[in-house]
Amino acid sequence: MNLKCIVIDDEPLALRQMQAYISKVPFLELAGCFNNAIEARNWLEEGEGIDLIFVDINMPDLSGLDFVRQLTIHPMVIFTTAYSEYAIEGFKLDAVDYLLKPFSFNEFQRAATKAHSIFELIHLKNSQKEESEISDQSSEKESISIRADHKTTIVKYQNIIYIESAGEYIRLHLSDGTKIVTLFRLKNMESTLPSDRFIRVHRSYIINIDHITGYTKGRVFLTGEEYVPIGENYKESFAEIAERL
Repeated sequence: MNLKCIVIDDEPLALRQMQAYISKVPFLELAGCFNNAIEARNWLEEGEGIDLIFVDINMPDLSGLDFVRQLTIHPMVIFTTAYSEYAIEGFKLDAVDYLLKPFSFNEFQRAATKAHSIFELIHLKNSQKEESEISDQSSEKESISIRADHKTTIVKYQNIIYIESAGEYIRLHLSDGTKIVTLFRLKNMESTLPSDRFIRVHRSYIINIDHITGYTKGRVFLTGEEYVPIGENYKESFAEIAERL
């Protein structure tokens, strides 16, 4: 799980050093480098989403502290500076860490790892919350609430053709041709959906029984010329459903 980050420092040498350090950390993804905080602020206001900011405190025009105070979004922040007296003020702004220049790669890596651990914890809590929101849906209802793209979408069961696992996410394929991607585990979705309408036919696929249009030995065909494979461990349960079609 990568952290998308930016670096702000008015010293060109410091910027190059940070770029080199970031390139050595597998979970950091550098989205931009800026030699002044005003340029970085304008970039962020254009809607660029990031997870972590490395920012020098002592800069002309706009200090790193004032820059963070003015943010309307609140990514994690790690301050970098040659002046230790700013440390307390930095932590008052809920900074993840504070790097005193000159700092080694090991010191940088420790601070980045701390931010990554916080990020993973937040991600886990959000995942559990969204799973709980979906799991609260009653199987007697004709629809399910899906949290995705910062909104909740009500999806009718009849409009779901099949559901596909995509790593930590699932992708719902709908009858109108659209897809919804949400952070959720396929096995939890399987237990949430009504078993008389949906069946798991593969470790990566759940299908809507009402959308089955045909099947062969190794695959099942669905509405809209879609088809998915039938896994070895699911052939017996699918055969039971097929007998009733």
